[in-house]
Amino acid sequence: MFSGRLWELFIDSFPKILIPGLTVTIPLTVISFTFALIIAVIMALVQFANVKVLKQIARFYIWIFRGTPLLVQLFVVFFGLSRIGILLDPFPAAVIVFSLNEGAYCAETIRAALESVPKGQLEAGQCVGLTYLQTIFRIVLPQAMRTAFPPLSNSLISMVKDTSLAANITVTEMFMVTQRIVARTYEPLLLYLEVGLIYLIFSTVLTWVQRFGEKKLASYGHKEG
Repeated sequence: MFSGRLWELFIDSFPKILIPGLTVTIPLTVISFTFALIIAVIMALVQFANVKVLKQIARFYIWIFRGTPLLVQLFVVFFGLSRIGILLDPFPAAVIVFSLNEGAYCAETIRAALESVPKGQLEAGQCVGLTYLQTIFRIVLPQAMRTAFPPLSNSLISMVKDTSLAANITVTEMFMVTQRIVARTYEPLLLYLEVGLIYLIFSTVLTWVQRFGEKKLASYGHKEG
């Protein structure tokens, strides 16, 4: 059981941790994931179109960002680039790295979803007079995104937790705020469990949204059928 002092610390620190979660962690996640999806769709379409030079560039990008740790990427962009005169504030640096890193993973998810769409869909679109790009964006990509929705949602939930790494480049998100409170109160067990609880709340809400979205997409697909 909590002693009175620990309970007071829990109650006092909860909003101090939650507010940076809502004002920094969540915006960082949403902005980064939005850019990641844009990057991922472009990289996936480049591979799907099988344009050799562009495909090799896309594969190289994916290889680099999937093959190196996210923390190393954060350090290279924030600390490393400053050595060659490129100075970035912590939040934009984090957005750039999370977007590029997540974009590499999501690109493979979307590529696989594109390849799962029957080839006949592409041929049918062209037969009715649609251009290749019109067929992709009106017929193939919407079907692929429905298939990719569950794994992309999982990636979003993972990104919420990964944003804690931004504390290493001085982004004042909720994990860094927790570290500062721990340094002042010397209660690491309570406070790290508390920030873990808040991450769990965020992830649970997103999981509910994911399930709702999957049901909507399933009913939409059923109506179409």
